Amino acid sequence: MKLVVVSAGLSVPSSTRLLADRLAAATGRHAPADVQLVEVRELAVEIAHNLTNGFPGRALSAALDAVARADGLIVVTPVFTASYSGLFKSFFDVLDKDALAGKPVLIAATGGTARHSLVLEHALRPLFAYLRAVVVPTAVYAASEDWGAQGLAERIDRAAAELAALMTGLTASGGAEAGARSEAGVGSRAATGSEAGVARGAGVGGRMTGPTDPTDPTDAGDTVRVVPFEEQLARLGAA
Repeated sequence: MKLVVVSAGLSVPSSTRLLADRLAAATGRHAPADVQLVEVRELAVEIAHNLTNGFPGRALSAALDAVARADGLIVVTPVFTASYSGLFKSFFDVLDKDALAGKPVLIAATGGTARHSLVLEHALRPLFAYLRAVVVPTAVYAASEDWGAQGLAERIDRAAAELAALMTGLTASGGAEAGARSEAGVGSRAATGSEAGVARGAGVGGRMTGPTDPTDPTDAGDTVRVVPFEEQLARLGAA
């Protein structure tokens, strides 16, 4: 499985990046996955160019492709003016509108005060619901006073477990559905061939039965012969 982490932190070091790393590590403990990090601040110039000219640069194109191909996503943003950052939103503005459809997403945010924790519910969750992602029930917010305090590690682990379960479940069901479709396809093709044989034997109009070759002892004598319409018409006229 492939897990992509989108971190929109701007500073170095960044509490947003720290939370992203902890969430990725916790998810990996529940379900092994190849983790790829997307640092949005490194793509700021290409995002701006994409918004103005419609063409992503090489690095941005690779990041967007990684997000689209991921089995699961962790997205973390700092809180700016009671919402996600403009750079975070701009990254998803240039993402293809169908890229996240049905994809499991864990949302998280960092801020200077716990009073901004509702940003997860009034900003991030509606955004990813609009993009038709499957947002995990537990979202994680980390205020300055949460680092090292009781409760953050438990929330991280619970959210990571939910994401891992969704990723594993969707991957497994996808394989099962593909196998079922394959088996159904084989059965359907066999039935179609059989039905085609019956249709060819029954034909259109009247029919006559009898051995195809009277000298052949293996002939069961139940071969169906199609009676041409002209012959049927002639018989009706003679009658």
